Amino acid sequence: MAKKSAETYAGISSDAVFAKTGKGWPEWFALLDAAGAKEWKHKDIAIYLHDECDCGDWWSQMVTVSYEQARGLRVKHQTADGFSASGSKTVAVPLATLYNAWANARTRAKWLPDAIKIRSTTKNKSMRITGTDGSSVVVMFYAKGSEKSQVTIEQRKLADVKSVDRVKAYWAEALAALKTLLEES
Repeated sequence: MAKKSAETYAGISSDAVFAKTGKGWPEWFALLDAAGAKEWKHKDIAIYLHDECDCGDWWSQMVTVSYEQARGLRVKHQTADGFSASGSKTVAVPLATLYNAWANARTRAKWLPDAIKIRSTTKNKSMRITGTDGSSVVVMFYAKGSEKSQVTIEQRKLADVKSVDRVKAYWAEALAALKTLLEES
């Protein structure tokens, strides 16, 4: 059994990854180092973990990202196609009310400072939009009971880490305005 480790990557402790995969971060990283993974592409590392190390789908991705961050191959919020920022807000309104605040252009203009282009929707479930800077935004909606719901946002294809901070601040302010609008009406 591996000794306890205080190492944490992607918000997951070594002990937690050990409990789910049978190896902690030090063991996974040593195994990948020995295999030469530092020279591999992200996809190749994930495939190796899945196919050769019997690591499950989700954990293969998590171990790959954590390894890349630990070895300086990727920084926080970096993805294969740029950088990504996320946010969420839980609001004391039914799911349909929250979704409609996004889908209805007049209502949206009351809380979202910029115009957006909606590319696709699945009613009360998801929305794909293009941000004013051309980046891709995925919006997901979740019921948290009959009178409470949550919206999550992931904005992708950002240029750099500075963009991540800017986008996180933008969505935090917009979602706070949305919550105020919906809970006070």
